[in-house]
Amino acid sequence: MDANKRTALIYDFDGTLARGNLQETSFIPKIGMTKEEFWGEVKQRTREHDADEILVYMHLMLEKAREKGVQVTVEDLQSHGQEAPLFSGLADKSWFERINAHAAERGLALEHYTVSSGIHEMIEGCAIRDAFHQVFASKFIYSKGVAAWPGVGINYTTKTQYLFRINKGVDNHWDNESINSYVPELERPIPFDRMIFLGDGDTDIPTMKMLTYKGGHSVAVYDPTKTKRDIDKVHKLISDGRVDFVAPADYSENGQIDIIVKGIIGRIARQHGYRPKA
Repeated sequence: MDANKRTALIYDFDGTLARGNLQETSFIPKIGMTKEEFWGEVKQRTREHDADEILVYMHLMLEKAREKGVQVTVEDLQSHGQEAPLFSGLADKSWFERINAHAAERGLALEHYTVSSGIHEMIEGCAIRDAFHQVFASKFIYSKGVAAWPGVGINYTTKTQYLFRINKGVDNHWDNESINSYVPELERPIPFDRMIFLGDGDTDIPTMKMLTYKGGHSVAVYDPTKTKRDIDKVHKLISDGRVDFVAPADYSENGQIDIIVKGIIGRIARQHGYRPKA
């Protein structure tokens, strides 16, 4: 009997698995700012310096922390991640167990990945970290154990490269030789048509669109507590042909995401030879 086929369920993190941005939960209050003040200054500096917004927010985190005497180590950032306000169905990891079992019954070996513009170290500290095969996220470089400068900044366009890293089995940020080397489609560990991406915002649109174009599947999720304008913006992704489905961010059993993802897994399994018993 053939081994189960590797399949990837890929998530953005902030706004997709957790409500809001992880920095807002405890880090930004600790440096004495409101989230509106912090992100407002990020926007202003990004325009002033014609800079990348992700690198600007990471630099601002370190700058404001130094001004307030707030230590920024791996352990400190992980502790902020422990307070991640996860959406329903995630904290007890039942979502991952349930969806893995559903895939395995259909001949698929499901692997979970995060591709996020958020902070890697914070995600590493969250309660569901061990459910992921790999976390790709923005991260710092450290000098004498303290965060010194941004090492990786993942923005809305660079997110797309991580689909190719997953596709080719490159589980790091640095190996550009492997990611750029030619590998025949049939020899790649996880083909695009066995990928599902879940995201919530503007930074996910290129990834969703590219994956859909490549034969994969995209689902836009939204926080139902957001304003009607925010929700309408996500719904527009379907009418614009950028995603296949839209659902509220609730990962409980028999919820909309549960039904949608199980349906997509069933479709992938059938495309790769699975036939349900009569």
